[in-house]
Amino acid sequence: MKSHLRITIETLLARGESQHEIHRRTGVDRKTIRRYARLSNSPMATGSVDSEGQNPPPRPPATESGQAYSACEPHREWIEAQVALGRNAVAIYQDLVEQFAFEHRYNSVKRFVRRLKVRDPERFDVLESAPGEEAQVDLGLGAPTRRKKGYRRPYLFVMTLKYSGKSFRKVVWKADQQTWARLHEEAFRHFGGAVSYCVLDNLKAGVIRPDLYDPELNPLYAALLAHYGVVADPCRVADPNRKGTVENAIQHTQGTALKGRRYDSLEEQNAWLARWEERWAAPRIHGRKKRQVLALFAEERPFLKPLPAESFRLFRQVSRTVDDAGLIQVDCSYYAALPAPLHRPVTVRVYEREIEILEDQGQVLRRHDKASRKGQYVLPDADRLFNPSRETAKLLAKAARIGPAASALANEIFARQGRPGHRALYGLVNLVRRHARLDIEAACASVLEHGAPSWRVLKRLLEQRTAERDGTDETMTLAQSGEHIRGLETYQSFFEQHAKDAAHPQSSTPTKRNNDHDDVSP
Repeated sequence: MKSHLRITIETLLARGESQHEIHRRTGVDRKTIRRYARLSNSPMATGSVDSEGQNPPPRPPATESGQAYSACEPHREWIEAQVALGRNAVAIYQDLVEQFAFEHRYNSVKRFVRRLKVRDPERFDVLESAPGEEAQVDLGLGAPTRRKKGYRRPYLFVMTLKYSGKSFRKVVWKADQQTWARLHEEAFRHFGGAVSYCVLDNLKAGVIRPDLYDPELNPLYAALLAHYGVVADPCRVADPNRKGTVENAIQHTQGTALKGRRYDSLEEQNAWLARWEERWAAPRIHGRKKRQVLALFAEERPFLKPLPAESFRLFRQVSRTVDDAGLIQVDCSYYAALPAPLHRPVTVRVYEREIEILEDQGQVLRRHDKASRKGQYVLPDADRLFNPSRETAKLLAKAARIGPAASALANEIFARQGRPGHRALYGLVNLVRRHARLDIEAACASVLEHGAPSWRVLKRLLEQRTAERDGTDETMTLAQSGEHIRGLETYQSFFEQHAKDAAHPQSSTPTKRNNDHDDVSP
């Protein structure tokens, strides 16, 4: 033994410290301490001494369980209550001294509390799955990888088949919803099939709202699993034992494949993970099943579900409100949302080249090609409240319902005048409000015969025909004289008198002016 330890032991023995206390302070085995006590003829060779150098009373006899009787036993109920409150041994010792005049040392309390905190070992069930039944997924951290000017640890994604232990590993910089779904699809393609159940924890990329009875999955993740016929089975919160297989796979990857390594890019690290899986991880003997992982995977592969012919289309799901024009705004572009109600929220799925507008029940209301630039309006003609081209078709259809001559005249007007001819077309189709269809059709035929497709000509001709049919002549002149018509001399004298009064306002009296006005008033 080194000299400083030997001197320390001899000094403590001379001070009367107990063997247990010397062992705690120096770390030297008690047998060695007793040997030095015998060599120094210390009373500690058979026991400890009190503060006055006298031998202490003999220790209490052991209990039936074989343990020595503790000085804390009289206070057992009180100490158990304090331990249940989560208090430590130091606090309990201090209260024992203050409240109960406890005369023994702290180590006695510490040993007693340690025995109270001993729990029975927890039992764990062995979780077994049939071939192709279950896969477990989780995220960890990969090896340091160069990014910009420094090194950062990317996310390590691992999917492990429960039956065989075969794993898919890949590192990524982001752990968002799209990346999470894409990694699942790559894992299924790597295994050559899908499983029935996928066990995961409650990370936001997979589970939006954790719940013991009804967890809410991320819509993109739920759509991906439905595409491959897989059912998600989220673990309870803070229950990693449910997916212990993938937890061990992540620890195995971090501690064996990536420990102490650095990479210049993600591609370099993923290439190493793929090589390590093929060269070392897959051919290894499974620690619990005592068989090669590749052999177990060869048995499991026929039980995997066949993959769909088409890959899953990744999307981003957002919520938007329909505005007054029946449009929604997505990524600074505008899309028609009718027949969705105005001022109501709708669910929008944004794909790589198109968007889908869904109602509350998940039914697709509209599909649009994605806008090519910001500020673009993706608005089909049928969704416009006023569209010149659509109005032209409506007007020509209304003219066709009047008759063939009206239809021919409307087409001729539009062919000559274009969009400015819409006013003439409106006038043509609105003639049915005041005239019979037969009269309109006859008037249109006459206009076409004269080769002058004009709205004014059509209106004048139709009014003349109506007047002739009713026996009236719109061309008769106005009468210049008659029984009820005053002569021009009366009006002439009236204006002359007022001109005279205006020139000589003092020569006339108000009464005279009123009388004159009465004489010439009509």
